[in-house]
Formats: sequence, structure tokens, C-alpha cells
Amino acid sequence: MNKQPPVDIKNIIISVVLSMLIIFGWQYFYQMPADQKARAAAETQQQAAATQATKVPDAAIAPVVKDHDEVIKATTRVAIDTDQLSGSINLTGAQIDDLHLNKYREEANQTSPLITLLSPSGTANAYFVEQGLVAQPGISAKLPDSKTVWTAPAGAKLTLDKPLVLTWDNGEGLTFARTISISDDYLFTVKQDVTNKTASSISVLPYARVQRQDTPKIAGIWVFFEGMLGVQNNGLQENKYDAIKKAKEPVSIDSQGGWLGFTDKYWSTMLIPDQKAKTTNAYKFVPLPNRDAYQADYVGTEPIVVAPGATASYEDHVFAGVKIVKTINAIYDKYGFTRFDLMIDWGWFAYITKAMFYLLNFVHGLVGNFGVAILLVTVLVKLAVFPIANKSYASMSKMKKLKPLMDEIKEKFPDDKVKQQQETMELYKREKVSPLAGCLPMVIQIPVFFSLYKVIYTTIELRHAPFFGWIQDLSAPDPTSLFNLFGLIPWSPPHALLIGVWPLLMGITMWVQMRLNPTAPDPVQAAMFNWMPVMFTFMLGTFPAGLVIYWAWSNTLSVIQQSYIMKKHGTEIDLFGNMRDSIPFLKKKPATP
Repeated sequence: MNKQPPVDIKNIIISVVLSMLIIFGWQYFYQMPADQKARAAAETQQQAAATQATKVPDAAIAPVVKDHDEVIKATTRVAIDTDQLSGSINLTGAQIDDLHLNKYREEANQTSPLITLLSPSGTANAYFVEQGLVAQPGISAKLPDSKTVWTAPAGAKLTLDKPLVLTWDNGEGLTFARTISISDDYLFTVKQDVTNKTASSISVLPYARVQRQDTPKIAGIWVFFEGMLGVQNNGLQENKYDAIKKAKEPVSIDSQGGWLGFTDKYWSTMLIPDQKAKTTNAYKFVPLPNRDAYQADYVGTEPIVVAPGATASYEDHVFAGVKIVKTINAIYDKYGFTRFDLMIDWGWFAYITKAMFYLLNFVHGLVGNFGVAILLVTVLVKLAVFPIANKSYASMSKMKKLKPLMDEIKEKFPDDKVKQQQETMELYKREKVSPLAGCLPMVIQIPVFFSLYKVIYTTIELRHAPFFGWIQDLSAPDPTSLFNLFGLIPWSPPHALLIGVWPLLMGITMWVQMRLNPTAPDPVQAAMFNWMPVMFTFMLGTFPAGLVIYWAWSNTLSVIQQSYIMKKHGTEIDLFGNMRDSIPFLKKKPATP
């Protein structure tokens, strides 16, 4: 009876370890260093906030939490109406605090509510943007604040081709105008004009804040960052909500240019100051009665001087919307905001992840289905690594043929393991084979798998992207479950038991791939190889369906590829016999002499 060479078992064990690293290893080698980096950056860059005279003024906080629609109806507003956005501008404080994403819904069906990104103070999970001016020390001029009621033209509406112009007169010789426009999908441009009709100059500093009340619910997945995000001094700043809440002082950073705000998995709201202006940027926790709040803000450090009879202006931007790769890149190219592409969390291996996204997106443009694109990209990857896989499997085939010689070495030196190893390595060298050759295809697939894993989890393009049949969202787990007979039993299993059709197909294909080699003679090793596909089936059951489809399809292609190469090199494959022998009660027993 043919026996599996011990070196093949070693290769499989190494491959298993590498496979496990895909799922668990990155959490330790990515997330922990990232946390340490963020803490170190916060400790080294944390400094005293701006002086009391020039700090960002406190926001007006509603004492009672009310329904969103009730708050909207109780305030005077100007509507926002574009293809991408709907909502309104609050004339009290000129706040951008009511924003809905017209092309995105909470669930993967057209009857689900639109995504609400921003909500006014006084509502649950309030989330709003405010901009304005503060006076320099010694200046007592009356300036607009969060309680100021601005005046809008009759019938005004903010659209792509029609900016909104708000005005306010302080009654003391200063008039203010604020022009809000939307020139790109999710980018607001805000220009503030100050006209001085007094007899003396006035110096003011621009500020902006984005505040989020109540701690947001986050996915808590290490693959992407959710929290307070920004770029200062060309460096990425990531501050988690719990870290900001526990900090004794706000994280305050002097910088020129950059941006800061909040990021979720798919959406973000960012303040973008004039890229030539110097600012003090802060990430802070704001304790409120019976609720928490988090705020990212900046205040200019170079005064805007308005001479008597003159008008001075300041212009900045607010990004509030969807983190679409094409949109983010277009804004970056058009305006040159410092490292604006970092709003999308591509991870440490950004070049590989971006390459996978652009390849997947290109193929999707040809076939119109991201699920089909995943299948085709997998084929392209297999073809690209075929020369390496061919050499690897050829080396494995040669090693199988060396089995008699390896047995002779064991018989010649039965009690000398060191000598056995030395003679075996000499045999490998003489026959020009590598004991680790079988691991190369798996090693090559690790960055491919991780990049696809990152793309499916992170990019909005695959959110609610359908495949066929019951898979209507490639970024969500397979909704079926073995434990309710795929919907026949009216019961919703726990999340950990979502072992759907595709996870089962993945486990079966993994098991078949492992059966290309004979069952290991060691019962412990044989049991481990039998249970590994089951273990992976449960682990990947809660993964995005797109990733499970990739793995099942990749396993299938690997079976075809490995079978072809092994037959080409004259290696016998007894797939059905190996499958039978891997099942204890079907295993063929050796003939009795």
C-alpha cells in the first residue's frame, strides 16, 4: 500500500499554519502595531489646547433628545437637493446637520430607509458640522456663533448649480456673508466674507467643528479603522473613541493643511481647512448631561485682518458622504488635499490592496457582476502563478518518487535521526527537489487572499453587490444556514452557526483538495486533516460571501491544476481511494496474510 512521504505531511502542516495566519495572524501583526503607533503619536503630539481666547467656541446643545423629524420641523432651514444628497441647512448657526445619502440604503432592498449621515443636535446620535469665526484676544466684536440665526433668500435651495448665500449683520458695523456650494458629489465649499464698516481694523480667526453625540456603534473589526481620523503634518492620525474618552487632555496638533473628522466603514465627515493656512487641530471628548460627545475641530493661528471699509474672505471645505474610490481620487486630483486618499483604509499593504481593487473593478466593468468578477480574477491569478505552481507540484511529484530511497535511509539509520535528516537533505540536493516546494502556491495566495479580504470588507463598491440566487450582498455572510435546513425551519440560528451553502461548498472543495494525497498513516495527523476543512467551514461561515466564493472557486481550480501537473509528471492520483480511506468506516483494510 502506498504511504504518504513524511515530507508531504510537513508541507501540509506548514500550509495549514500559513492558512491560519490569513485569518488570525494579521490581527496581531497589523492591529497591535497600529494601536501602538496611534498611542505613541498621541503621546508625542498631545499638547495644550489653543488658548482660552482663541479656542473653538462651545456648541449649542439641546437639553432634551427628540425625534429627528420633530427637530427638523421646529427649526428654519434651507433644503439640500442633489442627485447624491438630500437634507437641509439649519439657519441657526448655519450648521450642516441634516444629510441623507440618496443612493445608499440601510439594507439591500429599495424599500429600506436611506442612510442618514448627519442629524441635528437634540436628536439621538446627533452628528453635525459648524463653521465660523472667533475674535483674537482683545477684540470684543460681536461675531456669529452656533445660536446666530442667518438670513437666506426667499425660496432658496442648495443644489449643484445654485449655491446658498446666507447673511447676518451684527448691528455694530460688521456684516457677514456665508456662501455654501456643492461642486462635487459630497464636497461642500464654504466661503466666509466679513465686511468692516467700522473705523478700526478687526482680526478674526476661522474655525470649524464636527461633533458626534453618543458613542457610535462600530463593527470593531481590525480590517478597517472606525473613529476619529485625520492627516496633520503629512501623518495619518487615528484616534479610537475609547482612547479619546479616556484621555486626560484633547489631542491637539499644530499643522498646515491636512484634514480631520470622523470615519465609518463606508461614510465619513471631514473638515478640510485652507491647505495653505496654519491651524491648531484637536480631537476631543465632550462630556454632556446623560450622554457623551466627540469632536474634531480646528482653529486658525494666522489672523484674518479686515481693514475699515474692506472685505476679507476665508474658504474651506467639508466632505460629508460616501468613501467611493473614484470620488475620493477625483477630489484629491482636483484640490490637492494632503493625502486625501488615506480616507479609505487600504492598510499597510496598500499597493497590493489597491491593485486588487482596480483589477476587480475593471473586470466588473466588463461583466457587470462583482461575483463573476471575483471568479474571473481568481482565474487570472491562477494563470499568473501557474509557472511557479508548476515547478512546485513538479517538485512534489519527484519527492513522491523518492519514497523508496527515503525508506532505505530510514532502514539504514533506524536509530540516528540526525543522520537520517542529513542523508535525506543530501538526497534532495542530489535530485534537485525542495522540501518546501509544495508551500509556494499557498504562500503566493496569502497576499492575494488578504488583499481581496480587505477590498470586500472595506470598499463601498462591493456593499450590497449581488451575485446570483440568494447571495444579494457579497460583503455580508451567506444568509442561509445548515442549522435551519436552509430556511425550511422557521428559526434564525446564532451568528456563529451561519453555515450556509457557500461555506459548505468551500469546506468540501478544501477536503477534496487535501485528498489528492494519500491519507496520512499517523491517525492523529489523519484526523487533523479530516477536521481542518470542518474547522475552516465554521470560521469562514461568518465571512463575507464574496470571500467564501473566492476560496471555494480557488480550491476547485487548485484541484484541477494540481491534478493536471501531477499526471503530467507521472504521479499516480487515486482521488476516490484517498477520499474513501479518509473516512474511518469506509477505509479499506489491508489484506490479512
